Amino acid sequence: MAAIHKITLPKWGLSMASARVNGWLKDVGALVKEGEELLEVETEKITGVVATPGGGVLRRQLAQVGEVVSVGGLLAVVADADVPETEIDAVVADFRANFSETSAAEAKAGAEPEKVVVGGRTLRYLRRGQGSDVVILVHGFGGDLNNWLFNHEALAAARTVYALDLPGHGESSKDVGTGTLRELAQAVAAFLDAVGVSSAHLVGHSLGGAVALALAAAEPQRVRSLALLASAGLGAEIDAGYIEGFVTAANRNALKPHAAKLFADARLVTRRMIDDLLKYKRLEGVEASLRLLSERLFGGGRQTTVLREELAGLHQPVLVVWGSEDQIIPVRHASGLPPSVRVEVIPGKGHMVMMEAAGEVNRLLNAFWS
Repeated sequence: MAAIHKITLPKWGLSMASARVNGWLKDVGALVKEGEELLEVETEKITGVVATPGGGVLRRQLAQVGEVVSVGGLLAVVADADVPETEIDAVVADFRANFSETSAAEAKAGAEPEKVVVGGRTLRYLRRGQGSDVVILVHGFGGDLNNWLFNHEALAAARTVYALDLPGHGESSKDVGTGTLRELAQAVAAFLDAVGVSSAHLVGHSLGGAVALALAAAEPQRVRSLALLASAGLGAEIDAGYIEGFVTAANRNALKPHAAKLFADARLVTRRMIDDLLKYKRLEGVEASLRLLSERLFGGGRQTTVLREELAGLHQPVLVVWGSEDQIIPVRHASGLPPSVRVEVIPGKGHMVMMEAAGEVNRLLNAFWS
């Protein structure tokens, strides 16, 4: 049977209800591959791209540039070249007839974050998807579970995926204990116990990668595979100016240039993104926890714990993904790793590679687990 793929507007972030179409990246009639980006859209928080879930020909563009589309709304149709136009017409008509206000509201609602007490700390997390195959998404320094807003839904299509706020971050408790990598890894292990997961695939970004690697080294039976995205822990170098600037910035003008270093395309840093970061940094206890973490983990302007040699002793599959234009942790840390480690460097993308190249990262992760 010929394939027909309906491309709808995904829900990125907990409050997203709609997005404006900024522009199409592919013309009608273009041949596209699974995971290829079709159009750019802008929410109130961030600009992102929508990728196709399957390959074929872009047969219809159903949203115009400048149009505001509700979450779940139909954007495009991709289908095999031999699918008749009448079948495309029928798919579009059927979708529009059934995409009622109720279904739109359900699409906007999505999953809601939950909280669990672990070792005296409250940890916030968001669960999506179903299945015995479990993935844990671990964000980086100063981040939270929303760092995975372009990935969570796509990765949860065939498995259960948790994104959590590490201690000191997001809406989790601001108590980071001694502030060591070992203690953060223990918090993730305790989280697994709290949600009833004996072992999981770990995906860690930046500091979260070092946390995941530390857990795999200490308790290998808890980790089925490791995916390290622009990971800390694979070398000593790090942009100390970014760490210090992020910790000390108290207003928009001070924070924006540091946030811009996270992306190869600084235009992705919106006013709302900066405002959200400032709101987090002004929470009680955040400044002290970030300061302690930065001193313990990045003291002297370098990474204090390098776990590179631990990779050779791991028996789990390991995937390393980096953006070639990373300004925070140098991409050369992805070089010279053990032959068993699969390495993918994505051209033209920065430290937040899972946001800037979401479609490609999602494709790589899904293929890795398959």
